[in-house]
Amino acid sequence: MPTIKRLLLIAGLLLLWVAPASAEIKLGIYLPMTGPAAAMGQMVWEGVQAAHQLQPQVLGQPVKLVLVDTRSDRIEAANAVSRLIESDKVAAIIGEVISSDTLAGVPIAERAGIPNISPTATNPLVTQNRQFAFRACFEDSLQGRVAARFAWENLHARKVALLIDQAQDYCVGLAKYFTDEFKRRGGQIVATSYIQTGDQDFTAQISALKGARADLIYAPNYYAEDALLAKQAKDLGVATPILTGDGAQVPELLSIGGDAVNGMYFTAHFHREAVTSPQAKKFLQAYEGRYKKSLDAFAALGGDSYALLLGAISQAGGTDGPKVAQALAATKDFPGVTGAITMGPDHNPLKGVTIIKVEQGKFVYQTTIKP
Repeated sequence: MPTIKRLLLIAGLLLLWVAPASAEIKLGIYLPMTGPAAAMGQMVWEGVQAAHQLQPQVLGQPVKLVLVDTRSDRIEAANAVSRLIESDKVAAIIGEVISSDTLAGVPIAERAGIPNISPTATNPLVTQNRQFAFRACFEDSLQGRVAARFAWENLHARKVALLIDQAQDYCVGLAKYFTDEFKRRGGQIVATSYIQTGDQDFTAQISALKGARADLIYAPNYYAEDALLAKQAKDLGVATPILTGDGAQVPELLSIGGDAVNGMYFTAHFHREAVTSPQAKKFLQAYEGRYKKSLDAFAALGGDSYALLLGAISQAGGTDGPKVAQALAATKDFPGVTGAITMGPDHNPLKGVTIIKVEQGKFVYQTTIKP
C-alpha cells in the first residue's frame, strides 16, 4: 500500500509539472524577417512581442509565439502557414505583412478553419468572402479613396502622374482605387509609368512623368522604390510633390532617400502623436521602453493584431476556430493602439486614415481623415 500511495503521489506531481506546457495556447506568426520586406516584418514582430509582454496569458493559460520567416516570398509564406498548422498545431495565426504573400497563406488557414489576422495586408482580396481571414489595418479601397480626396482637397492637385510597381498586387490595386476616386472628382491622370520591385534606375519613367507636367506624382509603392524615386527625381530636377501609401512608413525610407524624401506625403495607419486611449499609451510606453525607439505603424498594428486575437479567444471561451472567428467578426469599438476598431463587412476594420508628411528627416503627423 505505501508503494501504491507513493506511486500515486509521484504521478500527481508529474501531472502538475507537465500541465502548464500542455495547456499553453500557441499563436503562429509568419512574417518576412529576411528579404526585401524584412524591415516591415521585423517591426511587426517587435509589436507582437511588446503586446505579448503586456498580456502573456489568456483564459489563465500561457500564450506561446511561434515565428516562421517567409523570406518575403509567396511560396515560403504558403509553406509557413502549412507548417504552423500541421506541425506546430497553432490555434490562430498573425501574418503576413505584404498583401501578395498574405494571399498565398490565407487560403490554407481558411481550409483548416484557423483564424488568420494580417496586421498590414491592405488588398481587399485578403479577407473578401472568407470566414477566417481578418486584418487589423484599413484596406486599399478606403486608403485609395482617402488619398485621392487628400490630393484633391488638400494638395489641390488636378493633374496626377502615376508610378506603379506592377510586380506587387498592393501597388496595382491602390493605384486603381486612387484613380477611380480622383477621376470621379474631375481630376486627370496625365501619365502612367511602371516599375518592378528591385529596380534601381527610374530615369525613363521619371522623364515621362516630367513631360506630363503633373501637379502631383502618386507612387503607391513600398519604401525602397519610393526612396529611390525621390532621389532620382531630385537629381533630374523634378520638384513635383510625391504622395504614396502606407508601405512607405518605414525608417528605411528616410535612410535610403535622405533629403530627397522631405516633402513626401503618405496615407498611413498610425502616428504616435495620435495616441489617446489609456490602453494605447500603455502599449506605447511598453514598446518604447523595451526597444528604445519611437513606436511606428507596423509595430502598432502588430500589437493590435495580437490584442484582437486574444480578445476574441477570451470572448469565445477557448480556441475553437469558428467561435474565435465569430468573436473577431463581432468586434466593436475595440481600444486598439491605432485607434478604435470595429470590424465591418468582409472583416475590414472601420477606422480613420492618418496623413503623414516627411519634414527634416522625420515622419510628421498632419491629420486623420475619417472614412
